Amino acid sequence: MNGQRIVLTVPSDRVVAERVMRHIKRRMEEDDWRPYTCKADALRAWRRLGGIRAQILHALNLV
Repeated sequence: MNGQRIVLTVPSDRVVAERVMRHIKRRMEEDDWRPYTCKADALRAWRRLGGIRAQILHALNLV
């Protein structure tokens, strides 16, 4: 995604990765970070979750 390789452990992870990518892009386009107070808080929380979400944040150069 976005020129970066996302490590998927099972085939169904592809659907999850695409959904997460759409979700994060929509949040950025709409500048909507609810329930977080700001973008930095949202990125910090999502990064802590790890996994596919953290890989996508890295691919989008957000972390």
